[in-house]
Amino acid sequence: MVKGISRRVVVVDSPDKRFFEQAIFIVRNDAAGEGVTSRELVDEARRVAREYTGGRGLEHRFHSLPPILWSVMGAGVCGLVWLLVWLL
Repeated sequence: MVKGISRRVVVVDSPDKRFFEQAIFIVRNDAAGEGVTSRELVDEARRVAREYTGGRGLEHRFHSLPPILWSVMGAGVCGLVWLLVWLL
């Protein structure tokens, strides 16, 4: 069915296009009247899309660690291995 109503939408591209290309969010008519900026709409759409795809799991936590922390953890593991070999 086609209606003669103009609607605002937010289109979010998928970072992993194996299953989905885009997510389309239809914006409520009263959202613009509440002082919501377009940037806030896009940020909220991305947050909701991440929740539905499970983007906040354990994998995301490991990938979000800064490189310096990975370096310190690697040096610590190497140091422990060296210490164990030296003591035995």
